[in-house]
Amino acid sequence: MFARKMWSHLESIHAVTYFSGESIEAAKSAGLRGFWMGYFGFRASPLGPVTPGVVEAVFANFEPGMVRRSIPDAWDFADPADLVIVRAQAAGAALRRLSPPVEDVAMQVNEDLEAVISCATSIARPLFAANRDIGHFDDPVQRLWQICTTLREHRGDGHVAALAASGIDGCEAHLLVAAERGWSPEVFFNNRGWSVTQQHDARTRLADRGLLVGSKLTPRGTAVRSQVEATTDSHASEPFTQALPAVRQDHILNELSLISADIVRSETIPFPNPIGLPNPSEGTT
Repeated sequence: MFARKMWSHLESIHAVTYFSGESIEAAKSAGLRGFWMGYFGFRASPLGPVTPGVVEAVFANFEPGMVRRSIPDAWDFADPADLVIVRAQAAGAALRRLSPPVEDVAMQVNEDLEAVISCATSIARPLFAANRDIGHFDDPVQRLWQICTTLREHRGDGHVAALAASGIDGCEAHLLVAAERGWSPEVFFNNRGWSVTQQHDARTRLADRGLLVGSKLTPRGTAVRSQVEATTDSHASEPFTQALPAVRQDHILNELSLISADIVRSETIPFPNPIGLPNPSEGTT
């Protein structure tokens, strides 16, 4: 499926901002204190100096107290407008190190992907809209990273909307994905701040709805998961279909696969990981 394949490439390219040494060091050099302030500060920076409630709402899958340990304090250490630039510079440096063909790929796909962004709706997509409004970077690799990030957040905003429409909260979403993938829930919970009590309560809610039995999805749980992902994929693919013919979509997939494959081979991204990206060798379910 096109939308799922595109997601795996966009997510891999975007994710250097979380896992690469360049990005971790850049957040520290910018004044942010510790990994998680770096994460929240970098990712939320396109929104401006927002309150923790805004970050809690748009990120959706973090325990609220975890957000509040970094936001709004991050804005006392670094200006969000500066962080927007610093994070793209660091990501660009990481991509150049990890994938030698990245600049050639960027020169081939950037304009087409920007046409996709121009066709994408901003309704109920705050992270997408904020990233879109950053505009162009002169450096083609930084520009590619920002484009991929903008489209990644477009899909992510749509995914959050699909979860909300299905009555699934952030803690519950992790349990359902872990059950579907056969992953330990700790892959998510070690990085998202939900307490053991909160996890237990979420399991109880899912069991009461007939979605989960122990650590296994029920048929109803599988159906809900499938519907959420199908809705997410459908909306994520719409701007590509509107902007580009199928042959150009395939070309972009092939070009971005060169970059994502290099990133995966570098082992910069761990598998399994808290962003929910499967190892391409295991498929993109």
